[in-house]
Amino acid sequence: MGYGPAAPFNRTVIVGVLLSAAFLTVLNQTLLLTAIPPIMDELQIDANQAQWLTTAFMLTNGVLIPVTAFLIEKFSSRILLIAALIMFAAGTLLGALAPSFSFLLAARVIQACGAGIMMPLMQTILLTIYPTERRGAAMGMSGLVIAFAPAIGPTLSGWIVDHFSWRYLFYLLIPLSAVVLLAAVFLMKNVTAQREAKVHVPSIILSSLGWGGLLYGFSMVGSDGWTDPAVMGTLFIGSLSLVMFIRLQLRMERPLLEFQVFRSRMFTLTTVLSVIVFALMIGSQTFLPLYTQHVRGLSALESGLMLLPGAIVNGIMSPITGRIFDRIGGRGLAIIGFSLIVLSMLLFLNIGMSTSILYIALVFALMMVGISMNMMPLMTAGMNSLPPHLIPHGTAMSNTLRMVGGSIGTALLVSVMSSVSQSHGTSDPSSALLDGILAGFAVSGVLAVLGLLITFSMARKKEQ
Repeated sequence: MGYGPAAPFNRTVIVGVLLSAAFLTVLNQTLLLTAIPPIMDELQIDANQAQWLTTAFMLTNGVLIPVTAFLIEKFSSRILLIAALIMFAAGTLLGALAPSFSFLLAARVIQACGAGIMMPLMQTILLTIYPTERRGAAMGMSGLVIAFAPAIGPTLSGWIVDHFSWRYLFYLLIPLSAVVLLAAVFLMKNVTAQREAKVHVPSIILSSLGWGGLLYGFSMVGSDGWTDPAVMGTLFIGSLSLVMFIRLQLRMERPLLEFQVFRSRMFTLTTVLSVIVFALMIGSQTFLPLYTQHVRGLSALESGLMLLPGAIVNGIMSPITGRIFDRIGGRGLAIIGFSLIVLSMLLFLNIGMSTSILYIALVFALMMVGISMNMMPLMTAGMNSLPPHLIPHGTAMSNTLRMVGGSIGTALLVSVMSSVSQSHGTSDPSSALLDGILAGFAVSGVLAVLGLLITFSMARKKEQ
């Protein structure tokens, strides 16, 4: 049976519920960033332990996302969304009450189980309930919500942590989660048709080891280095498991994750470009707070405020670029977007020890305009090239590769920054770190130029 509406439904209501759930998950990811130091103090843990609060969340997401294609085929969209929201709400409550680090870490994993299901589910449903010619606007609206959460997250988190306990970050999410869960229970309808799907345990094990191993390995490169035995071993196990997983999927009649999506040239190109965009965005958002706090000695709240205009611009631009995509397709947007990203990387290379924070905020906003022209339009262009029954697999594949690719790209950029900084010695740590950050932006510029060249290979709308 193919995909399509399984019951009468109000599209506006469904979209409202989905976007509310997506907003919660993205807000949750950004809220905890500034809370790490007070969590370390209260729970008496070091930085290596604390980073697991973000790493474990990302790992769980990475392991679960490939499984969502199977879950969407097996279960109704209503039941799946409610289950995901229940897990997210349960993890949030446990996080607020956590008496120890291990308890808090378990709560984050439970949260991530819900979040890992919600994002691909939302994208699949949006692509299912809208016709091809209106998908750009629909995905643009989701981009607005996804961008709005990071816009307010760091600033709100900084204010809460300054005035209250870090636990209030979880307390804030509990009533919001409850409201969205109740909305899903009473308003959500099943909008996808199910197909008979069976759990294939070897596929799930190999998928978890493969994607999880790669995500963990590359996320640890920045702190431990490429030659660390644990990093090398994890990357080897992840790579080997992934090769075995792919070979198994290609032989199966009903695979867990359908690699046939790469037969679409447009899907392949847009996925590669999405990975580059995501890596450049995460890399920049890693470098700039390091510059403001460790080179210039500014506060975490000031760092958040510096990134705020860019996040707002991204939110405003997302629905606009979605509508433009519906009219002209993704090629023109991608070319202009990558051109702006290349320009912003060149401007970042002018940063010095006394550069105006306003200058950095404006350049970051310029970069986010370019990213908004690529993030959702590229994904929509790739999905439009797939037949309906492959859309759940396409969204799962796209999200998984964006996470893994973003992790690899960030690891590469951070390792460049670290190696350049360390080569300067410790006589002037701020100057050494600045040189490392500039080297990271230089490599980012090369990646952006590569992305720009690839955009010219995309088909024009009339050829799609």
